[in-house]
Amino acid sequence: MPEERKRADLKISGMHCASCALNVEKALRDRDDVYDARVNFAEETATVEYNPEKTNLTEIERTVGEAGYGVITSRITLKIGGMVCASCVQVIEASLRDLDGVLDVRVNLATENAHITYTPATVSVADMKAAIEDAGYQYLGIEGEVAEDAEERAREKDLHDKLLRFSIGFAVSIPLFFVMLLGLPALVDLPVSINLIMLVITAPVFVYVSYPIFHAALGALSHRTLNMDVMYSMGIGVAYGASILGTFGLVLTPAFNFYDTAVMLASFLTLGRYLEARAKGRTSDAIKKLVGLQPKTATVIRDGREEEVAIDDVEVGDVLLVRPGEKVPVDGAVVGGESAVDESMITGESIPVYKQPGDEAVGGTLNTSGVLRVQATRIGRYTALSQIIRLVKDAQGSKPPVQRIADTAVSYFIPVVLTIAIAAFAAWYVALDATLLFSLTVLISILVVACPCALGLATPTAVTVGIGRGAEIGVLIRNGEALEVSEHLTTIVFDKTGTLTRGKPDVTDVVAAGMDEERLIGLAASVERNSQHPLAEAIVRKADAIGIPLGEATNFATFGGRGVSAAVDGTLVLIGNPAFLEERNVSLAPSSADAIGRLQDEGKTAVLVAGDGKLAGIIGIADTLKPTSEAAVADLKRMGLSVMMITGDNARTANAIARQIGIDTVLADVLPEDKAREVQRLQEKGESVAFVGDGINDAPALARADVGIAIGSGTDVAIESGDIVLIKDDLTDAVAAVQLSRKVMGRIKQNIFWAFAYNALLIPVAAGVLYPLFGIMFQPELAALAMALSSVTVVSLSLLLKAYIPPAKRGVLPRGG
Repeated sequence: MPEERKRADLKISGMHCASCALNVEKALRDRDDVYDARVNFAEETATVEYNPEKTNLTEIERTVGEAGYGVITSRITLKIGGMVCASCVQVIEASLRDLDGVLDVRVNLATENAHITYTPATVSVADMKAAIEDAGYQYLGIEGEVAEDAEERAREKDLHDKLLRFSIGFAVSIPLFFVMLLGLPALVDLPVSINLIMLVITAPVFVYVSYPIFHAALGALSHRTLNMDVMYSMGIGVAYGASILGTFGLVLTPAFNFYDTAVMLASFLTLGRYLEARAKGRTSDAIKKLVGLQPKTATVIRDGREEEVAIDDVEVGDVLLVRPGEKVPVDGAVVGGESAVDESMITGESIPVYKQPGDEAVGGTLNTSGVLRVQATRIGRYTALSQIIRLVKDAQGSKPPVQRIADTAVSYFIPVVLTIAIAAFAAWYVALDATLLFSLTVLISILVVACPCALGLATPTAVTVGIGRGAEIGVLIRNGEALEVSEHLTTIVFDKTGTLTRGKPDVTDVVAAGMDEERLIGLAASVERNSQHPLAEAIVRKADAIGIPLGEATNFATFGGRGVSAAVDGTLVLIGNPAFLEERNVSLAPSSADAIGRLQDEGKTAVLVAGDGKLAGIIGIADTLKPTSEAAVADLKRMGLSVMMITGDNARTANAIARQIGIDTVLADVLPEDKAREVQRLQEKGESVAFVGDGINDAPALARADVGIAIGSGTDVAIESGDIVLIKDDLTDAVAAVQLSRKVMGRIKQNIFWAFAYNALLIPVAAGVLYPLFGIMFQPELAALAMALSSVTVVSLSLLLKAYIPPAKRGVLPRGG
């Protein structure tokens, strides 16, 4: 039998010349599972023929990457309808992965979407649509292109359809159930058998109510997949089929009358899905709230006139008029007016923020009092609100590693349940000599009561609601893995400047040596105005404050966190720490050393200034602590975490600051590039480390840490820097992030427990283990109801997270946000 071949066209990035093309070709051809590879340098494409039984595009992409190049991929999120349980997720993921060009698929049952990474040169959205529909599910469009109201209408239509089906099912089956239970009045003389009458009455109802179940089952079987619809179809199909055979005396007797049971069973299953769909619809409320914050129109001042335009027509540079009660349309800078702005929807901060010219305004926030003129600086997808929405959507689609438990369990679940059902049927009918009627009831009950729906919903609903709740309180959790890792943290390391402190230090002491203080400040400021360092800015601000004219600095140079140098009016100026000046043979008098020691003992940074090789003076600079730093550190200690501070300051200064906050362990004199190495050392000792930094200067350490917590701001979210982003510059939120993560993980475990518990408890009951001793049997209708309740329990537990307030935020946030 010839080996199977597949062909894929990949878009390659990073090629600069023809030899690059040859390198990529060679790397691909060296693989045993690649038959041929041809790279077109001009078009930057590679055509690969490979054995799909031995490799896939992900492996091929990895080979291209190892050769030093990249494969250009695209990401898309598709909305999918018709999913009801975890096995549906597996069916859709398998269907999409079977497509050439699809590299990764993550389907979220709770949010009903699929996040797909693919190579657009090989596979199209139309191919994905066909794969989804062939699998028996609904393709609802690309997320973002489907209007929110259209999506809502589709959801309402689906709910209405389910409501109608189970209502009709119950309206017919319940009266029939009582007829079968109590019997017909003695005076009623039927011209034909009761079975035939029930067949005529129930047939159209049964077809109408159970059609979606059988349709989905056929879709799954056509892809050689077993899912819960297959099991349900077997359950209700056996019940109804046995009834028909009994009606006409074929193999079975008229005693096999399950018509009412089959219809009621299908109605209960539909009711369960209706309740699940209603509950799931509430898990993404946070996203809906965020999307709802985006105004649809804006008042633009053009040519001196006010003009109302659609939000998409606002351009960068436009001046917008924002009246009291209106939302700020886009991100911008206040250029006129004063007002209090409610930013709670973005930052979680309940107290309105006073805005005046020069301040930044965030799109989606509410102007509460005065009239503001705001000049647009960021529009469309670049606004802070749009970025937050994207971040939350991506995060809600991610899976924490704990999801593996559910995924693994689901993959074995259905075959195991089928085996149990058949074994129980055989045991009762053959070994225990029970009636065929009883044995069939056992079989049907097991097939219906066992559903991994709850297992499939356990993790995604908690993640979706938990991440949404985080967004409401100003804590953006970027992925599900961060949630799980946060639960096991042992050490939390804080960057000092800008994190524990305000990061805007001021000059507090000037100790001149050989020149007056103004000359010393002027000389230092002339050099430091070329630097972006916070200490440099403090010196320049000091010079500006006292009106010192600055000289021209030339040959400015920096020396890796230790100091700077430049020539000012012919004088070579060195500014830095004592070690930097000593390296350049600038000697320090004992009195200078004493002054440095005194400043450091007070927690101040001593900046030394030298001119032409002699010490000119010492400038003391202090950074003040943020108001919540001490409380945050105390909370983290109470939570059992080891708290450390890392800084480039010397040990004396660092220890002075640490003492004020209550931190016992300090890593001082650490250069910015070495912070990540210090984090690694802690990890090598077995610590699980969170690093809290400002998200820009600390990017390597944030990336190295097990969990990077980046502090952003309402107007400049450092989204790409950490696993968790704090919108507000408040360390209380770092504590809240850890507390929320622990809460969500606790809820996931609780959900998984209940999902397993329902099945572990009810499957044996359905199999009849209690019948010999207590005469207790599980009727199929009650089995269907129990199955629905298990899913509703799990979703309801997840929804409780919507009202969760981390202890660190209690007293700050109102109930429910």
